[in-house]
Amino acid sequence: MKREVIGKCPVCSNELKVTKLSCSNCHTSIEGNFTLCKFCKLSSEQKYFLEVFVRNRGNIKEIEKDLNISYPTVKNRLEDLIKALGYSPKYTEVEIDKKEILDRLDRGDITAEEALKLLKDQ
Repeated sequence: MKREVIGKCPVCSNELKVTKLSCSNCHTSIEGNFTLCKFCKLSSEQKYFLEVFVRNRGNIKEIEKDLNISYPTVKNRLEDLIKALGYSPKYTEVEIDKKEILDRLDRGDITAEEALKLLKDQ
């Protein structure tokens, strides 16, 4: 079973530091105060969303299908991921106007059922 290093303290949620690295082959050890990369600090859910996002090459329609979630949910998770990586989110809340939904339906980006669901969610 693959285990990953955690990036946040399970007690207080502060950032963890790595203090020792060791080689399982030659048993060399290096001690110090090392910081974790920003991806190590993501939650498991955020890492999974990022993997799905990359696998689908950022195509939101495909991400919707893959995760079985709505367009606003994809956009909100993406904004959460952007914020977790330390960047300023562009949007605070995703809003979709009716025209945009109808345009997506017209382009074939979403089905009629998906359009109805999005319109009902507003």
